[in-house]
Amino acid sequence: MTAENAILVGTFDGFTWIRCEGKGSFLTSPALKEYAESRIASGERCLVVDLGGCTGMDSTFMGTLAGLSARLSAPGGKVQVADAGDRNRRSLEDLGLDFLLEIDPPVAPWRGRVDEIRAALSPLQAPGLPGQTDRAKHVLEAHKVLSATSGENAKKFAGVVSLLEAEVASKRSQEG
Repeated sequence: MTAENAILVGTFDGFTWIRCEGKGSFLTSPALKEYAESRIASGERCLVVDLGGCTGMDSTFMGTLAGLSARLSAPGGKVQVADAGDRNRRSLEDLGLDFLLEIDPPVAPWRGRVDEIRAALSPLQAPGLPGQTDRAKHVLEAHKVLSATSGENAKKFAGVVSLLEAEVASKRSQEG
């Protein structure tokens, strides 16, 4: 990740805060997912994704958020979005993700503490970019999650999913 496209993180009493600065994309979402999954494995039940510094999101990033929400909803957890802004809110709503994510909830344990929380965040130390095959798998998984959220999304992403499945199969055969 670059300084222009960074993920900042922090753990607090009752939630984990993940801030996206710059564009939320297929480049930043693997590290976000890995970190969030490690927090979930540690027992975290509330992830807060701060989009206050996010200049836009691609479908892979949004699919990653939807996947995390689906994973957390089974054990009674949730993904909340803080400071979505109009553009990011529209992007999430256009894909129907406002039914999976709590966007700018009026009542939350972090309300009134956003500046204090942001000041305490640290840059996520990503292990480096995944290889081409892992990246293709990540993008495919995110689009499958989006497709599963609604019939409209299934139609919208059918071509992308087919292409990505072929790409992943091709990369696997080249590797082995």
